[in-house]
Amino acid sequence: MRLRNIPGAKEEILHNKYVVDRPQEYKGRWNTLFEKEGPLHIEIGMGKGRFIMDMAALHPDVNYIGIEMYDSVLLRAVQKRDELAAEGKVLTNCLFIREDARLLPDIFEKNEAERIYLNFSDPWPKARHAKRRLTSRQFLERYDKILVPDGRVVFKTDNRELFDFSLEESQIAGWHTEGVTYDLHNDPELMQGNVMTEYEEKFSGLGKPICRLAEWR
Repeated sequence: MRLRNIPGAKEEILHNKYVVDRPQEYKGRWNTLFEKEGPLHIEIGMGKGRFIMDMAALHPDVNYIGIEMYDSVLLRAVQKRDELAAEGKVLTNCLFIREDARLLPDIFEKNEAERIYLNFSDPWPKARHAKRRLTSRQFLERYDKILVPDGRVVFKTDNRELFDFSLEESQIAGWHTEGVTYDLHNDPELMQGNVMTEYEEKFSGLGKPICRLAEWR
């Protein structure tokens, strides 16, 4: 789906206090940007930011960073964040980055992140684009460079083909999996503490099953 360009989006994002410019400069010291130190959780492809902002509100002792590479999409998250602040809902444990996830090892130090969330990522359906999928072995290698030894990648999608691919890539990369389900919303145990994204609410409302897995090295 082609993204609609919003004039002035890049400039508005760069001047917003919740967006970190030149993130490479904070490699190894991300916790200094937050009000207090805490485990660092990252969402890659955060979209409009509902999931990560809800998580930040629910878990104030965890610091969250949302990564989005498209200006027009990140702008929506920034605007929502500003609306929350105007309502008095200030999140001191959540920041945004406008960056390509392929640069993760340049932005975060080894053992700096505890968890990575991948929610309804682009499936890149053509076989020649497999390495662009956020659950490919190439991306798992990048995650391995920034996660703590017992760190987790938590992945949700409505795309069965992408989910099967992700399970295969985990095995090839030597990662372990847990909490695997092809129907999250009908699994009472895994649904405990589940925070939905905009897409998750939309697709589950249409009766589409949601797949979920967690993986670690």
